[in-house]
Amino acid sequence: MESWLRPFLAQTLNWVSTQNLHKYGAVLNRFLPGILENVEATKRALQDDKSQNVEEVQKIIGYYFNDRNLLRQAFTHMSYHKDCISYERLEYVGDSVLNFMITKEHFFKYPNLPPGLLSPLRAANVDTEKLARAAVKHSFHKYLQHGKPILTLNLIQSFINVLPEYPLHSHGLIDAPKVLADVVESTIGAVFIDSNSSIDTTWEVAKILLEPIITPEMLETNPVKKLYETCQKHKLKVQVVDMWSHDGSFEVFVDNQMRGKGMCHVKKEIALNRAANKAYNEVIGMLSVGNMNI
Repeated sequence: MESWLRPFLAQTLNWVSTQNLHKYGAVLNRFLPGILENVEATKRALQDDKSQNVEEVQKIIGYYFNDRNLLRQAFTHMSYHKDCISYERLEYVGDSVLNFMITKEHFFKYPNLPPGLLSPLRAANVDTEKLARAAVKHSFHKYLQHGKPILTLNLIQSFINVLPEYPLHSHGLIDAPKVLADVVESTIGAVFIDSNSSIDTTWEVAKILLEPIITPEMLETNPVKKLYETCQKHKLKVQVVDMWSHDGSFEVFVDNQMRGKGMCHVKKEIALNRAANKAYNEVIGMLSVGNMNI
């Protein structure tokens, strides 16, 4: 050991004597009960908050759980903490059950509707955007337990801000946070498990969450499909330029004229839909000016 270090260690060891440990230990003992009491009070407060959240969500969905832990789990994201039981398994159940219930509802409600129309109708009622809208409408995002509050809240708020532009559904033009759709599916899954796999009970909850349910009259065609169908009808040539890997955009040319550009750095499909939607509106305007039968 270096010679300069020996005296320093000796003084330190002398200071940390049994007597000093007892003295400072006594100080700690005076404060420790208060500290522990505060910790326990905090735990009780958090538990009370969670219980309050459970009560509020049960009122929203109109179903009261036999096992309230299922509902807590339905609102717990995997990022909450490393040992948490997240909503993933309940989401898996809810996704399957919801698809079945919507399929059953549409099959009997629209007996003359062919599969070619039943499939997009079901998709419009269970896709990420539709379920995310349901989560926002019923304030589910306020009860979500997760470990990334700033990032998640920013994404959710951005989604909420654009909803007024598309009151019912954007049909692929906006980016809906998947976490919002997940928590709706996990809630449906939790109800299904808690109700002893009752489809009727689960459907009553799902109907509340999904209102307004999209009907065939409300259904709109995907922007890309609309553009191609319209241009094909009027013998217009469509060319799509994919620049998404470069700057997150698509450009759409109609008869060698650029009619639409769409951007979305997060999802390629949304960028394409936005470009096609702008091009479609341009083409419709052009055809209207020419007094052509659209």
